[in-house]
Amino acid sequence: MAKHHSCWLPSGGGYEEVVKLLLRCQNVNPNIFDREGRTPLFVANHHGIIQLLLECEDVNPNITDNFGQTLLYRSAHFADDRTVELLLEREDITPDIQSHHIQTPLATAARLGHGGVVKLLLGHKDVNPNITDKVGRTPLSWAASSGSDEAVQLLLGRKDVDPNIPDNDGRTPFWWASCTRKEGAVRLLKARQSANPDAV
Repeated sequence: MAKHHSCWLPSGGGYEEVVKLLLRCQNVNPNIFDREGRTPLFVANHHGIIQLLLECEDVNPNITDNFGQTLLYRSAHFADDRTVELLLEREDITPDIQSHHIQTPLATAARLGHGGVVKLLLGHKDVNPNITDKVGRTPLSWAASSGSDEAVQLLLGRKDVDPNIPDNDGRTPFWWASCTRKEGAVRLLKARQSANPDAV
């Protein structure tokens, strides 16, 4: 069995040809990580190189860094729609891996109001929109207080989204929308027949 090379693959923009050459070598390990647990795929800042690495048979897109974050989580956090799309096309992607903050990629996208990423994630068959984080909040709870009507509408468009899940302090998405004065979110929640406006 060939011994894996431990050096880093160059993963910045403009190095596509170099990456192609290295990936042809049998002793290059594309999953090698640095002190922060980041692989070349994780730190690649160029979509061409990300695509090359994802085409590599041995690449694991679900590796987490020292903060428990996957590339999908980071891409959702920074609204990198293209990378999210590339990752979700893989059959081996696990979209609900939670970070050390116990938050999924969907929750962080909803919290930051990244509607495009929320839409992409909700389109994946394995995404559970009702997972709660360490404070008991769901993606809908975060979207309701973020001011992103688009994210709220997308989440409520899923029939399996429960609009009444309370957080650890008993506060529902209605409570958050009302408390933060997000009138659009309040209207959208009221339009959902299964949502309970008294559960605030």
